[in-house]
Amino acid sequence: MKTRLYTPDVKLVLMASFFFLMSPMLINPVIAGFAHGIGASSVLAGTIAGLTNLTSLVLRPLAGNLTDRVSKYRLTFVGGCLLLLASLGYSLTTNVTLIMLLRILNGLGYTLCSVCMATWMASLLPPDRIGSGMGIYGLANALGMACGPAISVFLYQHYSYQSVFWLAAGSSLLLIIMIQFVGDHGEPIVTPQTATTKHHIRIVQPRVIPVALILLLFSLPYFSTQTYIVSYVAARHFHVAAGVFFPVYAGILLVLRIILRDWFDRVPFKRFIWLCLIFNLLGLIGLTDMNNWAMLLLGAAGLAAGYGLMFSICQAKALMLVPKADHGLANSTFYIGVDLGMSLGPIIGGLISSQLPMAWFYPVMMVTLPLIIVVYLVSRRQLA
Repeated sequence: MKTRLYTPDVKLVLMASFFFLMSPMLINPVIAGFAHGIGASSVLAGTIAGLTNLTSLVLRPLAGNLTDRVSKYRLTFVGGCLLLLASLGYSLTTNVTLIMLLRILNGLGYTLCSVCMATWMASLLPPDRIGSGMGIYGLANALGMACGPAISVFLYQHYSYQSVFWLAAGSSLLLIIMIQFVGDHGEPIVTPQTATTKHHIRIVQPRVIPVALILLLFSLPYFSTQTYIVSYVAARHFHVAAGVFFPVYAGILLVLRIILRDWFDRVPFKRFIWLCLIFNLLGLIGLTDMNNWAMLLLGAAGLAAGYGLMFSICQAKALMLVPKADHGLANSTFYIGVDLGMSLGPIIGGLISSQLPMAWFYPVMMVTLPLIIVVYLVSRRQLA
């Protein structure tokens, strides 16, 4: 008999996680243009856009350690308040220095919420349903990541930057309101081991490093595509609309996560990784020769069934590898892989596009696939 998955607390955290991701995803697509419009140079505007991600990368270990020592509710509340403050701040100032400080606050809020809410969600799940539960949690995140940019661009084009910032503030406020009704505040688990090591700050959870590396390598093609697909389609003279890729990707991922949600608890990691490798390869093949809609569909479906599914699978695996008292540090280590993928994907894509013909963009990205195999084979006993 299956244990109950959708308790009232789980539903509330799922809804709160959607609103949490909506806030930064509304702001990210327009912040560089906003900064440029108030006087920042192109380079400075790009730096401002990247400050949140850089802050997040630097502070992940701190957030992971705090999550294992402080109430998840309290840290999520602080993170939500920082997101709210940053969103309101963008709408009230045109000072570039203040915008940079607000981006750092945004990064701190994002870091606290992303690590704490994932750990909080895991603590609310029955041990035998962590895979399914984190799959649905990933789905709520994916919806926030898909809806945020689309709504942001629409509001900017039809209204103003301020309308985007106000909606982001409203989304952060809804996050804060939602978590007030969660009964289980995710208090830290105290064990003899944690009691004796509570004064030691650990940067990463070593057992999760292979999982973070695997997800990093899976994510590089996706995040490089996110940055360069428009220029890639233009340079190769493909007669497809590059902007269609991401709604198709999000739609396919949504369907896959719903259909396969129970598989995450039953199918071993070693089978998923080989399947997802094959799908990522198919996705890269589709993107390489995207001269018709069928190939664009293959590219979107391949990356959705590859990187898209591996995100939830790796997050669930990271939590299963460690004791419950270390879930916060495990999540922060996992998200370091995500942050590095978001940072390195565009950088590597830029190097490829500047040094080689555009036709080589995705064939070079295929190098990530054998590297994933190497990482997996080295650590397969731990990950089986």
